[in-house]
Amino acid sequence: MPFHPTRRGFLAGAGAFAAAGLLPAFARTALAAPAGTFELVAESRVIDVDGKAATVFGVAGPGGRQGVVLEPGERFSAILRNRLGTATIVHWHGQTPPPEQDGVASTGYVSPILDGESATYDFAPRPGTHWMHSHQGLQEQRLLAAPLIVRTPDDAAMDAQEVVVMLHDFSFRDPEEILAGLTGMAAGGGMQGHDMQSGGMQGMDMPGMDHGSMNSGSMNHGSMDQGSMDHAGMAGMEGMGGSGAAGHAMPGMDHGAADLNDIRYDAFLANDRTLSDPEIVRVERNGKVRLRVINGATASNFWLDLGALTGTLIAVDGNEVVPLEASRFPLAMAQRLDIVVTVKDGAFPILAQLEGATARTGIVLATPGAAVPKVPGEAEKPVPAVDLSLEGRLRALYPLGDAAADIRHDVELGGSMMPFRWTMDGRVWSNRKMLPVRGGKRIVIGFTNPSPMSHPMHLHGHHFQVVEIDGRAVAGAVRDTVLVMPGGSVRVAFDADNPGRWLIHCHNLYHMVTGMMTEVVYEDA
Repeated sequence: MPFHPTRRGFLAGAGAFAAAGLLPAFARTALAAPAGTFELVAESRVIDVDGKAATVFGVAGPGGRQGVVLEPGERFSAILRNRLGTATIVHWHGQTPPPEQDGVASTGYVSPILDGESATYDFAPRPGTHWMHSHQGLQEQRLLAAPLIVRTPDDAAMDAQEVVVMLHDFSFRDPEEILAGLTGMAAGGGMQGHDMQSGGMQGMDMPGMDHGSMNSGSMNHGSMDQGSMDHAGMAGMEGMGGSGAAGHAMPGMDHGAADLNDIRYDAFLANDRTLSDPEIVRVERNGKVRLRVINGATASNFWLDLGALTGTLIAVDGNEVVPLEASRFPLAMAQRLDIVVTVKDGAFPILAQLEGATARTGIVLATPGAAVPKVPGEAEKPVPAVDLSLEGRLRALYPLGDAAADIRHDVELGGSMMPFRWTMDGRVWSNRKMLPVRGGKRIVIGFTNPSPMSHPMHLHGHHFQVVEIDGRAVAGAVRDTVLVMPGGSVRVAFDADNPGRWLIHCHNLYHMVTGMMTEVVYEDA
């Protein structure tokens, strides 16, 4: 995933794409890509994970790179070809296209793209660091995700080398087996063939599943009081996945009522690689580097650690913020950080460490000739749970603007580990309570979270401003994904300017597919 051009020339080939594609959206054809349209291919690929071959999914863009970089003024005019051997659909996370081009089937505008078929898209992209990922079944866990970078003239004027870092959590196990371990359902015993987008898996009251009587396989979370939980004794839990210790919270850590890392992953990846063989990005001495960091993990939050470097945070979720300097930043699932660093001389690991654990991944920035040290995949000590310490300090560079709330919704995020079932206002997707809005109105949504886990809440088709954290008013960042802590609350505001039906859900994949999703619906659309 080498998005690392020098300051002298940023992916010159990307600028060859013309601006306007004129085919109708979602044409199901196998035609050649029209002039002015670039090609994306959803396909299987093989990566090396600590010396072991793994077959995963991906979205190959121009030149075979994972994902795409669009130059200033370039349209998102693409044909997406499905060569996975199974149906798929890809969501353009962070983009705000018309609803029929959002890349989801749940809202009823389109159907999944069958194997061998194609879909076309054409819209003006929203600038910033964004990404694309499957919204079909559990394909995102199989790494069907990639960067979607939209550059601006100001980006070029910054004269910085751009380095994209895509984070993933990885398991050699089939994602259905992971979910089966969490829910207590035998792997393959009724989940095969369920289409998350057509109401089978998405929101998950799956046929044959008795949530009231589930014993979560070998998992016995009881009341989920994690303050007294012995994580060392959880190694055999079916829902943890894998056989190594990678990813689980350390023994003796007191998280109060919070539950962390209930899936044991085999590895954590940065640009498809672990720290046993990290990507080494050569950078100029005394040069400026813009890190575009994307948390594409399905169930893992990280702390991004710059080590000896101090970074200036300039954007979150593709939206500019008042610059803020730090060397460590929390990063929840689906969120993005744009951080500028100046590299003098030497090698500098950029590390992402799993919350509540020692497991980590990352890349290394190195100036010419610098020796690159070996960086262990386990830190000396665990980091705490990702929190809102950064969120409370962020200020939007271009805030939403003062306006009274026209429509308010309050949503309770609920659920438990036994049964493994996550809800919005006590309901799953199949029995969802929709959130009605009207065009041109200021909408405020308040999330409260009495559940034992944090939830990164994502709204499709819009970006919102964080306006309240735990009852304290803030003029926070503009985002598309915000973390809501256990026992906490977050309030966000947005202008209803994109009519249609739009998903709003937890971006922990296993929370979403077991129920934590509903719709924002324009009543006047």
